[in-house]
Amino acid sequence: MINIINVKPGLIMENAALLKAIIDNAIDGIITIDERGRVESINPAACKLFQRDPETVIGNNIKMLMPEPYRNQHDGYIHRYQHTGEPHIIGIGREVTGLRKDGSTFPFRLGVSEVQFSGRKVYTGFIHDLSREKEAEEKLREYAAHLEEEVEKRTVWLKETVAALQEAKEEVSFSLEKERELGQLKSRFVSMASHEFRTPLSAIQLSAALIDKYAEPFNNPQIAKHVKKIKNAVGNLTTILNDFLSLEKLEAGKVEPSFEPFDLVKLSEEITEEMQMVAKQNQNIIYQHTGTLSNVSLDANLLKNCIFNLVSNAIKYSGENTFIEFNTEVSERECIVTIEDNGIGIPEADQKHLFEAFFRAHNTGNIPGTGLGLNIVGRYVRLMNGKIDFQSDLNKGTKFILTFSTL
Repeated sequence: MINIINVKPGLIMENAALLKAIIDNAIDGIITIDERGRVESINPAACKLFQRDPETVIGNNIKMLMPEPYRNQHDGYIHRYQHTGEPHIIGIGREVTGLRKDGSTFPFRLGVSEVQFSGRKVYTGFIHDLSREKEAEEKLREYAAHLEEEVEKRTVWLKETVAALQEAKEEVSFSLEKERELGQLKSRFVSMASHEFRTPLSAIQLSAALIDKYAEPFNNPQIAKHVKKIKNAVGNLTTILNDFLSLEKLEAGKVEPSFEPFDLVKLSEEITEEMQMVAKQNQNIIYQHTGTLSNVSLDANLLKNCIFNLVSNAIKYSGENTFIEFNTEVSERECIVTIEDNGIGIPEADQKHLFEAFFRAHNTGNIPGTGLGLNIVGRYVRLMNGKIDFQSDLNKGTKFILTFSTL
């Protein structure tokens, strides 16, 4: 018994219309050809890709849409498939090149399927344009090639830079070795010269004192004047030698602070008494201590050297008939040492260079000095974990403040 299914003509027409609408609005191109390779249909997307009208394509061999060598090979593909059944494109898909009406070409992905329709074979080709993908790939390749070129350039540059750095390193190492040898030679020379100078300077100082003593009965002001000049010159030379020796020891790393407790007031009174003896006429060093505590744990020798230097500067850069204030203060948290004068002051432009070695302010004139004192003081203070500050006004005086922690 045979069951006959009746399909309504309207439904068939509706399905056909739907299929046509799908094909006409497909994004990819769709072309059907017969067994001889002639185009039976082409959708709008394919027409747009090949820049063709349906009338110029339908009925013609599909190879009109292919450039060489695909054009000559196409009929052979269909013939071989029909006789051997071995697919070359059908059911597999591959990338091929299409030919536009204007002669330009474009890449696309072709998928071909075989359909049995009304007792004959129809081949359907699905065409996906690869132009954008290929452009992106080409840009990517160009960018990769550019990157490789840049990497190669940078690699060459880096190699050259590394070679230059290596050469510079060797030169610097050589220079540092020479500088180290020169520094050692300089240090030995400074140390030797300073010690060798001390003996004749001591002899000159002693001879000047004896001349001063033996000349007393004559009461000759000229002798006293010149003896004083000799003593001052010897004192200045001794100060210079002491500065160079101190700097040499600091540069060589030979200065190690020894923190021991001592009475700051007692030390300060001794310094005041000693420095008053070398002060100018009617210069008075006024010492004052604040607080009930007086013991501190610092390096007494380094601190004494700092105070000596600062008080000596105050004497040197202040006039006669002036006061030099020397104050100390000890609390449970810190120790503060202050030396203040009303001398020539430090020009504002020079203040940033004040603690540099061999620097002297522009207003010092003929006042003797090496420019090392404050550099040494600053380094001594830092060795004792302290800090040094100052305030100065031109022609009004200078104030130095040394601060150390007592915690």
